[in-house]
Amino acid sequence: MKKEIETKKIIFSGIQPSGNLNIGNYIGAISQWVNMQEKYDCIFSVVDYHAITVKQNPDELRRRAIEVTKIYLAAGIDPEKSIIFKQSDVAAHTELAWILNCYGARIADLNKMTQFKDKSGKNQESASVGLYAYPVLMAADILLYDAEIVPVGEDQKQHVELARDIAKRFNGEYGEIFVVPQVVIRKDGARIMSLLDASKKMSKSDSNQNNCITLLDDIEVARKKIMRAVTDSGIDIEYDLENKPALSNLLTIYAILGTREIPRLVKDYKGKGYGDFKKDLADVVVKFLTDFQTKYNKISDEDALIILELGKERAAKIANEKMEKVRKAIGVG
Repeated sequence: MKKEIETKKIIFSGIQPSGNLNIGNYIGAISQWVNMQEKYDCIFSVVDYHAITVKQNPDELRRRAIEVTKIYLAAGIDPEKSIIFKQSDVAAHTELAWILNCYGARIADLNKMTQFKDKSGKNQESASVGLYAYPVLMAADILLYDAEIVPVGEDQKQHVELARDIAKRFNGEYGEIFVVPQVVIRKDGARIMSLLDASKKMSKSDSNQNNCITLLDDIEVARKKIMRAVTDSGIDIEYDLENKPALSNLLTIYAILGTREIPRLVKDYKGKGYGDFKKDLADVVVKFLTDFQTKYNKISDEDALIILELGKERAAKIANEKMEKVRKAIGVG
């Protein structure tokens, strides 16, 4: 009796090339992607079409796309094991997004999306249609590749749930065209908070860069940011998200970038003050950034462009095969 060949599950995820990627992006997303490469077939995109929901400087957008690619590579994403490509290089993404806008997505769905409300604020009427509808493009990104698992931050969970709903509706009408994806959120570190306000997520687009530590920060600047980070009232080093959110955030960063888990850190710093704790955390962050930037600086822009070109070919082959099925199903191909 022949033994069945076990196929790996497919993962898709991506990051916009806008703003400066920070340790929150690394901890919440990129670091877990690296670990997933051994177990899954991984597809990682630089999602530049998502970035243009807000107007971008063209030269800056191109530069950032290369920078993000180099960050993926420096973090340990292996182009021999994973597909790395730029979203705009594969036309099927926008084609499928339009089809899903017509077949699957509903106005009622998009009206529930909290990120649109957060990003547009009081200016919803003047916000771009792209900002409103970009969760449908994200659904297209995922569904094109039969992704079964989508590792994202907590703030993107709602969008993956929308992709699930769209896939189910489309399949209900046209047969089993799309795989219905599952969201995966890191248990620890899924949401790294601002260094100066623990009620807000660390954001790569924050106008005050003291709120975050970017992956390409000057080493001594990063050290100073940690030393200036807010803590909570009291003197004890404790992990308590409700009563000590700022300290709990710093403990999470320490544990994931260092070598000690949170319970061990709490034990080791019993009887010590916040100053000693932050000094040691700064050393951990500096070591991480030094090692990371050493790897980053060894990767040339030309190397990154070659990786993107190879990834484009591999991604386009998969996406175009899916689009043939979709076009045939709805009668346009």
